[in-house]
Amino acid sequence: MKIRLKIEDKVITGTLIDNKTAQEFISLLPLSLTMNDLFSREKFANLPKAISTEAKRTYTYEVGDIIYWSPRHDVAIFYRQDGREIPAPGIIVIGKIDSGVEALNVPGSANVRIELVK
Repeated sequence: MKIRLKIEDKVITGTLIDNKTAQEFISLLPLSLTMNDLFSREKFANLPKAISTEAKRTYTYEVGDIIYWSPRHDVAIFYRQDGREIPAPGIIVIGKIDSGVEALNVPGSANVRIELVK
């Protein structure tokens, strides 16, 4: 499933994987989020409600990963690798940015619109 992310004046695409968490994320779209910066490596925002955690968790990430962080019901996108491991309970990868993830590498927060590509 493809998604489109509009970040200020830039547009990038991502591909969601087939798991229950990603399917429930799709049910929330479209979303307009103010994504805050964390550790100069990721942009994150709180989702309007919790989604499924019935998917594999991991403690590592790759640049471009779109993930769900269940303790706070956050979606996040990693734009830079810092080599740090993710703390428990880990993250659930729900997709990957196809290209252009550097559009998120801006200081502070970013307004992001996430839509399903039909």
